[in-house]
Amino acid sequence: MTPAPQPLWRGRTAAVFGLVLLAFTLRSSVASLSPVLSRVEGDFAVPIWVVGIIGSVPPVCFATFGLLTPALERRFGLERLALVVLVVATGGMLVRALAPDATLLLVSTALIFAACGVGNVLLPPFVKAYFPDRMFLMTSIYSTVLALAVFVPAIVAVPVADAGGWRLSLGVWVGTAVVGLVPWVGLAVGARRAADVRIATPDASVMARMVRIPLAWALALAFGSSSAAVYTMAMWLPQLLAESAGLDEAAAGALLAVFGAMGLPLGVLVPLLVRRLHRIGPLFVWAVAAGSIGVLGLIFVPTLAPWLWVCLFGIGLPTLFPLVLVLIGVRTQTHETAVALSGFAQSAGYAVAAAAPFAFGLLHEVTGSWAAPLWMFAVITVLIAPVGVVASRRRTIEQEWERRHGAW
Repeated sequence: MTPAPQPLWRGRTAAVFGLVLLAFTLRSSVASLSPVLSRVEGDFAVPIWVVGIIGSVPPVCFATFGLLTPALERRFGLERLALVVLVVATGGMLVRALAPDATLLLVSTALIFAACGVGNVLLPPFVKAYFPDRMFLMTSIYSTVLALAVFVPAIVAVPVADAGGWRLSLGVWVGTAVVGLVPWVGLAVGARRAADVRIATPDASVMARMVRIPLAWALALAFGSSSAAVYTMAMWLPQLLAESAGLDEAAAGALLAVFGAMGLPLGVLVPLLVRRLHRIGPLFVWAVAAGSIGVLGLIFVPTLAPWLWVCLFGIGLPTLFPLVLVLIGVRTQTHETAVALSGFAQSAGYAVAAAAPFAFGLLHEVTGSWAAPLWMFAVITVLIAPVGVVASRRRTIEQEWERRHGAW
């Protein structure tokens, strides 16, 4: 049962600012490098294998370190771990901006990815712990911030690099991270918790139970399919559109930006629609319908209206990203379970996302066509329908376990 809404700022101002600034740092620290990577290569040699790692490893790091997060949370506690995440990310961003060679560039970037993998898992349980009465609103806010933090660096990174060099372009985001440390220091040393929430640390057995609960797998697969679409399109969409739809480089790049921008309205609307509808089935129907039309359009008539197919694909599977973030809070009874579910769903999901771009490119290479890899996403989109049936059941993780295995 959702508690009665309390004034948002009463006793939790630091939590509001901490959530927003942590979310922004997690994504801007990753998204700010690729737009200026060619400028970096102008100062020192960056081997192609380093570029490949930087481009493809984020979901691997997110999956690996996300899986470790519940154990780390048991050791440090949510607030102190979030503070450590920000310190590591801030240090990594600063070192990256000052890196004299490719080795330090790679090491600092790996530190950032590791911090982000932990931080990603902490956001949903933090919302559940501090804002149990405002879960939908705060999930809407921070998922929108995540989308903005990908979109904004893509726009401003190159102009800033033109004005002051790539080091300044990477360094400006350190400022946001440093500001974000302030509320988290307050939270970590004992800032007052909203509504006297008692935050329990998750037992290791809670994480182990996730693999035996269909609802946990449903959320993991939904998260994985959404992340797979985003990471695959980020890598392959411009080339796909250039070769199959006949677009020039500028137009293909613009449609990639449009695909990414779809996350902004989704981040705002999806949590609010869940609260208003009290059902998530229609959102899964929407994701399957829009995603299917978009991918089939790219397969059969890519030149007819490529912007329409990209928009539909961009509001298809990516709809599931903010939806899963909401459900991690809604489908758990305690903060303890939310940490474990967040770690499981995001780690398993990012593991899927890590394999998808490679599989997409391999199918293209083997068949010499873009149809085969696009059919891969058509199949994934259709298979989300039964996942939606499981996720739509109005049972929590704890209730699902008790129904199948006895007392939680």
